[in-house]
Amino acid sequence: MHGHSFRVEVVVEGDIDPDEGFLIDYGDIKQAIKPLEAALDHRVLNEIEGLENPTSEMIAVWIWRKLEPTLPLLAEVVVHETCTSRCHYTGS
Repeated sequence: MHGHSFRVEVVVEGDIDPDEGFLIDYGDIKQAIKPLEAALDHRVLNEIEGLENPTSEMIAVWIWRKLEPTLPLLAEVVVHETCTSRCHYTGS
């Protein structure tokens, strides 16, 4: 077990609402992510159910599965482990 920081990107896709002028309010994305951030931030990831092997790939899948029900426009989760190493997960 070792520890370090991760950076996560959440990507959404869809049609822009012509009346609103945007796809989704960023506040809605932030609200969807908030409980996940609380569950992961400053935690021993190995102790979180589903993250017993917390690789970047497994973290991306875990985040996807948690976000998908509340964020229907979800298209991709990117987990950056370092400045040059990252995992892109698209739910496939």
